[in-house]
Amino acid sequence: MTNRNFLLLIIYALLSLTLLMSGCSNETSASQAAKTPPPPMVATSIVAKKDIPLTREYVGQTAGSREVQVRARTGGILLERTYIEGSWVEEGDVLFKIDPKPAQAAFDQEKGDLAKLEAKLQNAKLERNRIASLRDAKVVSEQEYDDAVAAFESALASVEAAKARVREAKINLSYTEVTAPISGITSKETRSEGSLITLDESGSLLTTITVLNPLYVNFSVPGTEALSMRRMMDNGSARLAEEGYTLQLQLTDNTRLGETGKINFADKMVDPKTGTIRMRGQFENKNGLLLPGEFVRVIIEGAILNKAITVPQSAVLFTSNTPLVYVLDKDNVASPRPVKLGETVGSDFIIKEGLQGGERIVSQGIIKVRPGSAVNPVSAKAAAQGDA
Repeated sequence: MTNRNFLLLIIYALLSLTLLMSGCSNETSASQAAKTPPPPMVATSIVAKKDIPLTREYVGQTAGSREVQVRARTGGILLERTYIEGSWVEEGDVLFKIDPKPAQAAFDQEKGDLAKLEAKLQNAKLERNRIASLRDAKVVSEQEYDDAVAAFESALASVEAAKARVREAKINLSYTEVTAPISGITSKETRSEGSLITLDESGSLLTTITVLNPLYVNFSVPGTEALSMRRMMDNGSARLAEEGYTLQLQLTDNTRLGETGKINFADKMVDPKTGTIRMRGQFENKNGLLLPGEFVRVIIEGAILNKAITVPQSAVLFTSNTPLVYVLDKDNVASPRPVKLGETVGSDFIIKEGLQGGERIVSQGIIKVRPGSAVNPVSAKAAAQGDA
């Protein structure tokens, strides 16, 4: 073999080897490209600032707007209950009758005493007038005249005192008919007919009358929450609606009352035992749907959070250290951003720190995102289908 042929053979071998290696490299690149997954499909949203209505919810208990204990004001045997227990009564209706005989006798006695004193007064008046005429004739002394005048005035005072005792006896007699001090719903009687009524704490209570319209709801607000709300109002991050705070009631069957209430009392101190502030709401209860003693949920509305940032709950990834939100750049590359969460509003979280208005975030499909990787922004529906 000549040198020329040997050289050609070497060149041919090198070319073949180069072509073979190039083919293997292309096959490897194609294989690697086939194994690289496409960017995950995710839904995105633009972070915006908006006013958010704030609501607070607490456990409350209904109570009558007025609850009056009906008590006997004179003692004796209870003869009759004249109302139906649990019924509506009007102010002034007779509810109970107590044996009037002792009070009637005392009244008659006082009237008799008054009559005797009035007779004495009349006699003292005549005597004074007689002495006065004799004094003018210089028949009696000034002392006798003064004594007659004093006797008349004493008799007059005795009559006035007797009249007062008659009025008192008449009042005591009227107390034998126990009347309703207000209009409302009566409770069960506490003393049955035939009982001896006394005027002590336990013996004088006969029933209770409750006013159901308007109805009160008592509830307590944690002092820390009240402080937080006051602070937000002071620094301008929140404001109160024009109509102020309003109340809604959620009943035990998870329905709403349908009537909007208002706060008519807020205590000015925090209970040191519970750390809460006592409050009371007032609601119309025209049809008597609610009764005293029921447990309800009190929903306070009216506070507004100014220019708050919210994100869907599906946009937040909870890690062992801190909640994260993926923020996208112009190339759709996702970067994790720690955030500080506020309260939940519907299906969103309020973001206290970590995001700015106008930023673009992953709002759905966050579990598929890897830090520093690109994503494929699609509609929420497409992202949901991609999760399936």
